[in-house]
Amino acid sequence: MTIGSMLINGELYHGDDSFSVVNPATGEVFGHAPECRQAQLDKAIEGAAGAFYTWRQDIELRRNALKHVAELIQTNCDAIAHLLTLEQGKPLDKAKSEVRTSSLQVQFAAAAQIPVEVLQDTDQALIKLVHKPFGVVAAITPWNFPVSIAMGKVATALIAGNAVILKPSPYTPLSTLKIAEVIKDALPAGVLNIISGSDPLGAALTAHPLIRKIDFTGSVGTGKRVAAAAAPDLKRFTLELGGNDPAIVLPDANPKKIAKAIFWGAFANSGQVCIAAKRLYVHESIKEALTTELAALAEQAKVGNGLDEDTRLGPINNQAQFERVTTLVEEAKGAGARVVTGGDALGQGYCFQNTILTDLDDNARIVQEEQFGPVLPILAYQDINDVVSRANNTHFGLGSSIWTEDLPQAEVLAERIEAGTTWVNQHLALSPLAPFGGTKWSGVGYIGGKWGIEGATELQVINIKRA
Repeated sequence: MTIGSMLINGELYHGDDSFSVVNPATGEVFGHAPECRQAQLDKAIEGAAGAFYTWRQDIELRRNALKHVAELIQTNCDAIAHLLTLEQGKPLDKAKSEVRTSSLQVQFAAAAQIPVEVLQDTDQALIKLVHKPFGVVAAITPWNFPVSIAMGKVATALIAGNAVILKPSPYTPLSTLKIAEVIKDALPAGVLNIISGSDPLGAALTAHPLIRKIDFTGSVGTGKRVAAAAAPDLKRFTLELGGNDPAIVLPDANPKKIAKAIFWGAFANSGQVCIAAKRLYVHESIKEALTTELAALAEQAKVGNGLDEDTRLGPINNQAQFERVTTLVEEAKGAGARVVTGGDALGQGYCFQNTILTDLDDNARIVQEEQFGPVLPILAYQDINDVVSRANNTHFGLGSSIWTEDLPQAEVLAERIEAGTTWVNQHLALSPLAPFGGTKWSGVGYIGGKWGIEGATELQVINIKRA
Protein backbone atom coordinates (compact mmCIF):
# COMPACT_ATOMS: atom_id res chain seq x y z
CA MET A 1 0.00 0.00 0.00
CA THR A 2 1.48 3.34 -1.11
CA ILE A 3 1.30 6.17 1.42
CA GLY A 4 2.27 9.72 0.50
CA SER A 5 3.69 12.55 2.60
CA MET A 6 3.03 16.28 2.43
CA LEU A 7 5.85 18.82 2.41
CA ILE A 8 5.25 21.57 4.96
CA ASN A 9 7.98 24.08 5.72
CA GLY A 10 10.76 21.74 4.64
CA GLU A 11 9.50 18.69 6.55
CA LEU A 12 7.59 15.64 5.37
CA TYR A 13 4.29 15.18 7.15
CA HIS A 14 2.13 12.05 6.99
CA GLY A 15 -0.91 13.57 8.70
CA ASP A 16 -3.36 12.13 11.19
CA ASP A 17 -6.03 11.34 8.58
CA SER A 18 -5.88 10.06 5.03
CA PHE A 19 -8.02 9.41 1.98
CA SER A 20 -7.95 6.57 -0.56
CA VAL A 21 -6.43 6.70 -4.03
CA VAL A 22 -7.85 4.37 -6.69
CA ASN A 23 -6.05 2.71 -9.60
CA PRO A 24 -8.43 3.46 -12.51
CA ALA A 25 -7.22 0.43 -14.45
CA THR A 26 -8.63 -1.86 -11.77
CA GLY A 27 -11.09 0.33 -9.88
CA GLU A 28 -9.39 -0.70 -6.64
CA VAL A 29 -7.70 1.31 -3.89
CA PHE A 30 -3.91 1.02 -4.02
CA GLY A 31 -2.75 3.90 -1.83
CA HIS A 32 -3.54 6.65 0.64
CA ALA A 33 -2.68 10.33 0.81
CA PRO A 34 -2.72 12.65 3.84
CA GLU A 35 -5.80 14.73 4.53
CA CYS A 36 -4.48 18.23 5.21
CA ARG A 37 -6.39 19.84 8.05
CA GLN A 38 -6.83 23.55 8.73
CA ALA A 39 -3.97 23.64 11.24
CA GLN A 40 -1.54 22.17 8.71
CA LEU A 41 -2.84 24.49 5.99
CA ASP A 42 -2.32 27.53 8.20
CA LYS A 43 1.17 26.34 9.08
CA ALA A 44 2.08 25.83 5.42
CA ILE A 45 0.76 29.22 4.28
CA GLU A 46 2.31 31.12 7.19
CA GLY A 47 5.62 29.37 6.54
CA ALA A 48 5.43 30.32 2.87
CA ALA A 49 4.66 33.94 3.74
CA GLY A 50 7.72 34.05 6.00
CA ALA A 51 10.01 32.38 3.42
CA PHE A 52 8.86 34.72 0.66
CA TYR A 53 10.69 37.80 1.90
CA THR A 54 14.12 36.17 1.59
CA TRP A 55 13.34 34.10 -1.50
CA ARG A 56 12.23 37.10 -3.56
CA GLN A 57 15.52 38.97 -3.10
CA ASP A 58 18.00 36.76 -4.98
CA ILE A 59 17.21 35.56 -8.48
CA GLU A 60 20.46 33.60 -8.78
CA LEU A 61 19.50 31.64 -5.68
CA ARG A 62 16.18 30.91 -7.33
CA ARG A 63 17.81 29.86 -10.60
CA ASN A 64 20.21 27.45 -8.92
CA ALA A 65 17.53 25.96 -6.70
CA LEU A 66 15.22 25.32 -9.66
CA LYS A 67 18.02 23.69 -11.63
CA HIS A 68 18.55 21.35 -8.69
CA VAL A 69 14.82 20.60 -8.57
CA ALA A 70 14.87 19.73 -12.28
CA GLU A 71 17.82 17.38 -11.79
CA LEU A 72 16.15 15.58 -8.89
CA ILE A 73 12.92 15.08 -10.82
CA GLN A 74 14.85 13.68 -13.77
CA THR A 75 16.91 11.37 -11.54
CA ASN A 76 13.77 10.00 -9.90
CA CYS A 77 11.74 9.82 -13.12
CA ASP A 78 11.00 6.09 -12.96
CA ALA A 79 9.65 6.14 -9.40
CA ILE A 80 7.47 9.20 -10.03
CA ALA A 81 6.19 7.81 -13.34
CA HIS A 82 5.24 4.46 -11.80
CA LEU A 83 3.01 6.20 -9.27
CA LEU A 84 1.63 8.44 -12.00
CA THR A 85 0.52 5.42 -14.04
CA LEU A 86 -1.01 3.73 -11.01
CA GLU A 87 -3.13 6.71 -10.02
CA GLN A 88 -3.81 8.40 -13.36
CA GLY A 89 -3.93 5.38 -15.67
CA LYS A 90 -1.81 6.53 -18.62
CA PRO A 91 0.70 4.09 -20.16
CA LEU A 92 4.03 4.00 -18.35
CA ASP A 93 5.99 5.38 -21.31
CA LYS A 94 3.63 8.37 -21.44
CA ALA A 95 4.00 8.82 -17.68
CA LYS A 96 7.79 8.89 -18.02
CA SER A 97 7.48 11.41 -20.84
CA GLU A 98 5.30 13.62 -18.63
CA VAL A 99 7.82 13.51 -15.79
CA ARG A 100 10.70 14.34 -18.14
CA THR A 101 8.65 17.19 -19.58
CA SER A 102 8.09 18.57 -16.09
CA SER A 103 11.84 18.56 -15.49
CA LEU A 104 12.36 20.49 -18.73
CA GLN A 105 9.68 22.99 -17.69
CA VAL A 106 11.57 23.69 -14.48
CA GLN A 107 14.82 24.12 -16.41
CA PHE A 108 13.11 26.47 -18.85
CA ALA A 109 11.74 28.58 -16.00
CA ALA A 110 15.15 28.69 -14.31
CA ALA A 111 16.54 30.43 -17.40
CA ALA A 112 13.69 32.93 -17.72
CA GLN A 113 14.35 36.64 -17.64
CA ILE A 114 12.39 38.96 -15.37
CA PRO A 115 12.19 42.12 -17.48
CA VAL A 116 12.78 45.70 -16.39
CA GLU A 117 11.47 48.10 -19.02
CA VAL A 118 12.73 51.68 -19.17
CA LEU A 119 9.85 53.91 -20.24
CA GLN A 120 11.73 57.20 -20.01
CA ASP A 121 15.39 58.04 -19.45
CA THR A 122 16.05 61.77 -19.84
CA ASP A 123 17.64 64.61 -17.92
CA GLN A 124 14.22 65.30 -16.41
CA ALA A 125 13.16 61.83 -15.27
CA LEU A 126 13.78 58.11 -15.13
CA ILE A 127 10.65 56.01 -15.39
CA LYS A 128 10.95 52.25 -15.33
CA LEU A 129 8.56 49.35 -15.10
CA VAL A 130 9.46 46.38 -12.88
CA HIS A 131 7.82 43.00 -12.34
CA LYS A 132 7.38 42.05 -8.70
CA PRO A 133 6.12 38.81 -7.15
CA PHE A 134 2.69 38.63 -5.54
CA GLY A 135 3.71 36.80 -2.37
CA VAL A 136 2.14 33.42 -1.66
CA VAL A 137 0.58 31.73 -4.71
CA ALA A 138 -1.88 28.84 -4.48
CA ALA A 139 -1.42 26.35 -7.34
CA ILE A 140 -4.31 23.90 -7.77
CA THR A 141 -3.83 21.18 -10.35
CA PRO A 142 -6.01 18.62 -12.19
CA TRP A 143 -5.84 14.86 -12.58
CA ASN A 144 -5.15 14.52 -16.31
CA PHE A 145 -1.51 15.74 -16.31
CA PRO A 146 -0.86 16.12 -12.58
CA VAL A 147 2.94 16.26 -12.74
CA SER A 148 3.62 18.46 -15.75
CA ILE A 149 0.87 20.98 -14.99
CA ALA A 150 1.95 21.19 -11.36
CA MET A 151 5.62 21.76 -12.07
CA GLY A 152 4.87 24.27 -14.81
CA LYS A 153 2.86 26.36 -12.35
CA VAL A 154 5.36 25.93 -9.52
CA ALA A 155 8.46 26.76 -11.55
CA THR A 156 6.94 29.87 -13.11
CA ALA A 157 5.77 31.22 -9.77
CA LEU A 158 9.04 30.42 -7.99
CA ILE A 159 11.39 31.99 -10.54
CA ALA A 160 9.31 35.17 -10.33
CA GLY A 161 10.02 35.26 -6.59
CA ASN A 162 6.75 33.94 -5.17
CA ALA A 163 6.34 31.23 -2.56
CA VAL A 164 3.90 28.46 -3.51
CA ILE A 165 1.33 26.20 -1.91
CA LEU A 166 0.66 23.32 -4.30
CA LYS A 167 -2.48 21.18 -4.02
CA PRO A 168 -2.91 18.29 -6.48
CA SER A 169 -6.23 16.69 -7.37
CA PRO A 170 -7.42 14.16 -4.79
CA TYR A 171 -7.63 11.62 -7.64
CA THR A 172 -3.90 11.90 -8.40
CA PRO A 173 -1.98 13.17 -5.35
CA LEU A 174 0.70 10.52 -4.96
CA SER A 175 2.99 11.37 -7.88
CA THR A 176 3.04 15.00 -6.73
CA LEU A 177 3.72 13.95 -3.16
CA LYS A 178 6.57 11.78 -4.44
CA ILE A 179 8.07 14.91 -5.99
CA ALA A 180 7.76 16.57 -2.58
CA GLU A 181 9.83 13.76 -1.14
CA VAL A 182 12.60 13.90 -3.74
CA ILE A 183 12.99 17.70 -3.87
CA LYS A 184 12.56 18.35 -0.14
CA ASP A 185 16.11 19.64 0.40
CA ALA A 186 16.50 21.50 -2.91
CA LEU A 187 14.57 24.60 -1.83
CA PRO A 188 14.65 26.75 1.32
CA ALA A 189 12.06 25.61 3.87
CA GLY A 190 8.63 27.10 3.23
CA VAL A 191 9.27 28.30 -0.31
CA LEU A 192 7.29 25.38 -1.73
CA ASN A 193 4.72 23.54 0.35
CA ILE A 194 2.89 20.54 -1.15
CA ILE A 195 -0.32 19.51 0.55
CA SER A 196 -3.08 17.04 -0.29
CA GLY A 197 -6.71 16.65 0.62
CA SER A 198 -10.24 16.15 -0.57
CA ASP A 199 -12.37 18.86 -2.14
CA PRO A 200 -12.98 21.13 0.91
CA LEU A 201 -9.23 21.79 1.10
CA GLY A 202 -9.28 23.72 -2.17
CA ALA A 203 -11.95 26.08 -0.87
CA ALA A 204 -10.03 26.69 2.37
CA LEU A 205 -6.84 27.34 0.41
CA THR A 206 -8.34 29.86 -2.00
CA ALA A 207 -10.11 31.75 0.80
CA HIS A 208 -7.04 32.11 3.05
CA PRO A 209 -6.15 35.80 3.59
CA LEU A 210 -2.40 35.30 3.03
CA ILE A 211 -2.90 33.89 -0.48
CA ARG A 212 -2.38 36.68 -3.01
CA LYS A 213 -2.84 34.79 -6.26
CA ILE A 214 -4.57 31.57 -7.33
CA ASP A 215 -3.33 29.57 -10.32
CA PHE A 216 -6.00 26.98 -11.13
CA THR A 217 -6.43 24.37 -13.86
CA GLY A 218 -9.64 22.36 -13.90
CA SER A 219 -13.32 22.44 -14.76
CA VAL A 220 -15.33 25.52 -15.65
CA GLY A 221 -17.64 25.06 -12.66
CA THR A 222 -14.80 24.90 -10.16
CA GLY A 223 -13.03 27.77 -11.93
CA LYS A 224 -16.07 29.98 -11.43
CA ARG A 225 -16.10 29.09 -7.73
CA VAL A 226 -12.39 29.95 -7.50
CA ALA A 227 -13.06 33.35 -9.08
CA ALA A 228 -15.93 33.95 -6.65
CA ALA A 229 -13.74 32.97 -3.68
CA ALA A 230 -11.02 35.34 -4.87
CA ALA A 231 -13.36 38.31 -5.27
CA PRO A 232 -13.86 39.40 -1.61
CA ASP A 233 -10.11 39.80 -1.09
CA LEU A 234 -9.42 40.85 -4.70
CA LYS A 235 -6.91 38.02 -5.11
CA ARG A 236 -5.48 37.77 -8.60
CA PHE A 237 -6.06 34.54 -10.49
CA THR A 238 -5.17 32.60 -13.59
CA LEU A 239 -7.77 30.08 -14.71
CA GLU A 240 -7.11 27.41 -17.34
CA LEU A 241 -10.46 25.72 -17.77
CA GLY A 242 -12.23 23.36 -20.13
CA GLY A 243 -12.49 23.28 -23.87
CA ASN A 244 -14.76 21.84 -26.54
CA ASP A 245 -12.23 22.14 -29.30
CA PRO A 246 -13.40 21.94 -32.92
CA ALA A 247 -11.28 20.49 -35.71
CA ILE A 248 -12.33 21.47 -39.25
CA VAL A 249 -11.30 19.37 -42.23
CA LEU A 250 -11.50 21.14 -45.60
CA PRO A 251 -12.45 19.21 -48.76
CA ASP A 252 -8.92 19.26 -50.22
CA ALA A 253 -7.43 17.36 -47.26
CA ASN A 254 -6.18 13.80 -47.78
CA PRO A 255 -7.90 11.46 -45.29
CA LYS A 256 -5.08 8.91 -45.28
CA LYS A 257 -2.49 11.63 -44.76
CA ILE A 258 -4.15 13.38 -41.84
CA ALA A 259 -6.01 10.58 -40.03
CA LYS A 260 -3.22 9.58 -37.63
CA ALA A 261 -2.55 13.15 -36.48
CA ILE A 262 -6.26 13.81 -35.98
CA PHE A 263 -6.73 10.55 -34.09
CA TRP A 264 -3.98 11.31 -31.58
CA GLY A 265 -5.10 14.93 -31.41
CA ALA A 266 -8.43 13.61 -30.13
CA PHE A 267 -7.52 10.43 -28.26
CA ALA A 268 -4.17 11.24 -26.59
CA ASN A 269 -4.40 10.51 -22.87
CA SER A 270 -7.69 8.75 -23.67
CA GLY A 271 -9.23 12.08 -24.65
CA GLN A 272 -8.54 13.55 -21.21
CA VAL A 273 -6.81 16.66 -22.53
CA CYS A 274 -8.36 20.11 -22.19
CA ILE A 275 -7.22 21.04 -25.71
CA ALA A 276 -7.92 17.71 -27.40
CA ALA A 277 -10.03 17.75 -30.58
CA LYS A 278 -13.52 17.06 -29.27
CA ARG A 279 -15.71 17.85 -32.30
CA LEU A 280 -14.61 16.91 -35.82
CA TYR A 281 -16.27 18.77 -38.69
CA VAL A 282 -15.50 17.13 -42.04
CA HIS A 283 -16.61 18.25 -45.49
CA GLU A 284 -19.27 15.84 -46.71
CA SER A 285 -17.21 14.87 -49.76
CA ILE A 286 -14.53 13.15 -47.64
CA LYS A 287 -16.42 12.43 -44.41
CA GLU A 288 -16.90 8.70 -44.97
CA ALA A 289 -13.30 8.18 -46.10
CA LEU A 290 -11.87 9.96 -43.06
CA THR A 291 -14.30 8.24 -40.71
CA THR A 292 -13.14 4.84 -41.98
CA GLU A 293 -9.46 5.76 -41.44
CA LEU A 294 -10.10 7.01 -37.92
CA ALA A 295 -12.14 3.97 -36.96
CA ALA A 296 -9.31 1.67 -38.02
CA LEU A 297 -6.86 3.60 -35.84
CA ALA A 298 -9.28 3.50 -32.91
CA GLU A 299 -9.58 -0.28 -33.19
CA GLN A 300 -5.80 -0.74 -33.37
CA ALA A 301 -4.96 1.32 -30.27
CA LYS A 302 -5.25 -1.08 -27.34
CA VAL A 303 -6.95 0.24 -24.21
CA GLY A 304 -5.93 -1.24 -20.88
CA ASN A 305 -3.71 -1.12 -17.83
CA GLY A 306 -0.96 1.42 -18.29
CA LEU A 307 1.60 -0.96 -16.79
CA ASP A 308 1.07 -3.44 -19.65
CA GLU A 309 3.66 -2.93 -22.39
CA ASP A 310 1.21 -3.21 -25.28
CA THR A 311 -1.29 -0.69 -23.86
CA ARG A 312 -1.54 2.42 -26.02
CA LEU A 313 -4.31 4.20 -24.12
CA GLY A 314 -5.24 3.93 -20.46
CA PRO A 315 -8.57 4.10 -18.64
CA ILE A 316 -10.71 7.08 -17.82
CA ASN A 317 -9.26 8.42 -14.59
CA ASN A 318 -12.12 8.23 -12.12
CA GLN A 319 -15.57 6.80 -11.62
CA ALA A 320 -17.42 10.11 -11.90
CA GLN A 321 -15.82 10.89 -15.26
CA PHE A 322 -16.32 7.30 -16.43
CA GLU A 323 -20.03 7.56 -15.65
CA ARG A 324 -20.26 10.91 -17.43
CA VAL A 325 -18.66 9.59 -20.62
CA THR A 326 -20.85 6.47 -20.50
CA THR A 327 -23.99 8.59 -20.12
CA LEU A 328 -23.09 10.90 -23.00
CA VAL A 329 -22.42 7.98 -25.33
CA GLU A 330 -25.63 6.19 -24.35
CA GLU A 331 -27.65 9.39 -24.89
CA ALA A 332 -26.12 9.82 -28.36
CA LYS A 333 -26.85 6.20 -29.25
CA GLY A 334 -30.40 6.57 -28.02
CA ALA A 335 -30.87 9.65 -30.19
CA GLY A 336 -29.82 7.74 -33.31
CA ALA A 337 -26.08 8.34 -33.55
CA ARG A 338 -24.21 5.65 -35.49
CA VAL A 339 -21.45 3.92 -33.56
CA VAL A 340 -18.71 3.40 -36.11
CA THR A 341 -16.53 1.64 -33.55
CA GLY A 342 -16.46 1.24 -29.77
CA GLY A 343 -19.31 2.61 -27.73
CA ASP A 344 -19.04 0.52 -24.58
CA ALA A 345 -17.06 0.01 -21.38
CA LEU A 346 -14.50 -2.77 -21.39
CA GLY A 347 -15.51 -4.14 -17.99
CA GLN A 348 -12.02 -3.56 -16.61
CA GLY A 349 -11.75 -0.74 -14.10
CA TYR A 350 -12.71 2.51 -15.83
CA CYS A 351 -11.52 1.40 -19.28
CA PHE A 352 -13.75 2.51 -22.16
CA GLN A 353 -13.50 1.53 -25.80
CA ASN A 354 -12.12 4.08 -28.26
CA THR A 355 -15.34 5.35 -29.76
CA ILE A 356 -16.17 7.05 -33.06
CA LEU A 357 -19.71 8.42 -33.47
CA THR A 358 -21.36 9.92 -36.52
CA ASP A 359 -24.82 10.72 -37.93
CA LEU A 360 -25.55 13.14 -35.08
CA ASP A 361 -26.12 16.88 -35.02
CA ASP A 362 -24.78 19.84 -33.10
CA ASN A 363 -27.57 19.64 -30.52
CA ALA A 364 -26.35 16.33 -29.12
CA ARG A 365 -24.91 16.76 -25.63
CA ILE A 366 -21.72 14.97 -26.64
CA VAL A 367 -21.21 17.73 -29.23
CA GLN A 368 -22.40 20.62 -27.08
CA GLU A 369 -20.42 19.65 -23.98
CA GLU A 370 -16.83 18.68 -23.27
CA GLN A 371 -16.83 14.88 -23.03
CA PHE A 372 -13.23 14.55 -21.76
CA GLY A 373 -12.95 10.91 -22.72
CA PRO A 374 -12.06 8.54 -25.60
CA VAL A 375 -14.99 9.54 -27.81
CA LEU A 376 -14.99 11.59 -31.01
CA PRO A 377 -18.20 12.76 -32.73
CA ILE A 378 -17.82 13.38 -36.48
CA LEU A 379 -20.15 15.86 -38.17
CA ALA A 380 -20.57 16.72 -41.85
CA TYR A 381 -20.72 20.20 -43.36
CA GLN A 382 -21.07 21.73 -46.83
CA ASP A 383 -20.34 25.45 -46.49
CA ILE A 384 -17.19 26.89 -44.90
CA ASN A 385 -18.97 29.92 -43.43
CA ASP A 386 -21.57 27.65 -41.87
CA VAL A 387 -18.96 25.38 -40.26
CA VAL A 388 -17.01 28.31 -38.82
CA SER A 389 -20.25 29.55 -37.24
CA ARG A 390 -20.96 26.07 -35.85
CA ALA A 391 -17.43 25.75 -34.49
CA ASN A 392 -17.76 29.09 -32.69
CA ASN A 393 -21.22 28.34 -31.32
CA THR A 394 -20.01 27.37 -27.85
CA HIS A 395 -19.18 28.89 -24.48
CA PHE A 396 -15.69 27.44 -24.84
CA GLY A 397 -12.67 28.80 -26.70
CA LEU A 398 -9.47 26.95 -25.83
CA GLY A 399 -7.98 25.10 -28.81
CA SER A 400 -8.96 24.37 -32.41
CA SER A 401 -7.47 23.13 -35.66
CA ILE A 402 -7.87 23.38 -39.44
CA TRP A 403 -6.78 20.64 -41.84
CA THR A 404 -6.08 21.49 -45.48
CA GLU A 405 -3.48 21.66 -48.25
CA ASP A 406 -4.35 25.34 -48.78
CA LEU A 407 -2.22 27.08 -46.14
CA PRO A 408 -3.13 30.67 -47.12
CA GLN A 409 -6.82 29.84 -46.78
CA ALA A 410 -6.15 28.11 -43.46
CA GLU A 411 -4.39 31.19 -42.11
CA VAL A 412 -7.37 33.38 -42.99
CA LEU A 413 -9.83 30.90 -41.48
CA ALA A 414 -7.74 30.52 -38.32
CA GLU A 415 -8.31 34.15 -37.42
CA ARG A 416 -12.07 33.59 -37.62
CA ILE A 417 -12.03 30.84 -35.00
CA GLU A 418 -12.81 31.97 -31.45
CA ALA A 419 -10.07 30.15 -29.55
CA GLY A 420 -6.88 30.82 -27.64
CA THR A 421 -4.93 28.62 -30.07
CA THR A 422 -5.68 27.50 -33.62
CA TRP A 423 -3.38 24.94 -35.22
CA VAL A 424 -3.11 24.14 -38.91
CA ASN A 425 -2.52 20.50 -39.92
CA GLN A 426 -1.68 19.59 -36.31
CA HIS A 427 -3.29 19.47 -32.89
CA LEU A 428 -1.88 19.50 -29.32
CA ALA A 429 1.34 21.12 -30.59
CA LEU A 430 2.29 23.29 -27.60
CA SER A 431 5.41 25.44 -27.54
CA PRO A 432 7.12 26.79 -24.41
CA LEU A 433 7.69 30.00 -26.36
CA ALA A 434 4.00 30.71 -26.96
CA PRO A 435 1.27 31.84 -24.56
CA PHE A 436 -1.43 29.32 -23.70
CA GLY A 437 -4.90 30.31 -22.56
CA GLY A 438 -8.50 30.47 -23.65
CA THR A 439 -11.34 32.80 -24.54
CA LYS A 440 -14.88 32.87 -23.15
CA TRP A 441 -15.40 30.15 -20.51
CA SER A 442 -12.09 28.48 -21.26
CA GLY A 443 -10.04 30.67 -18.99
CA VAL A 444 -8.59 33.92 -17.74
CA GLY A 445 -4.91 34.79 -18.19
CA TYR A 446 -2.06 32.94 -19.86
CA ILE A 447 0.70 30.49 -19.12
CA GLY A 448 3.80 29.79 -21.20
CA GLY A 449 6.61 31.95 -22.53
CA LYS A 450 7.14 35.46 -21.26
CA TRP A 451 3.38 35.76 -20.71
CA GLY A 452 3.53 33.04 -18.06
CA ILE A 453 6.28 34.88 -16.20
CA GLU A 454 4.38 38.16 -16.48
CA GLY A 455 1.29 36.41 -15.12
CA ALA A 456 3.26 35.40 -12.01
CA THR A 457 4.07 39.04 -11.28
CA GLU A 458 2.45 42.42 -10.82
CA LEU A 459 3.72 45.70 -12.22
CA GLN A 460 5.29 48.58 -10.36
CA VAL A 461 6.17 51.91 -11.96
CA ILE A 462 9.20 53.66 -10.48
CA ASN A 463 9.24 57.35 -11.45
CA ILE A 464 12.31 59.38 -10.44
CA LYS A 465 12.46 63.15 -10.91
CA ARG A 466 15.95 64.24 -11.95
CA ALA A 467 15.47 67.94 -12.56
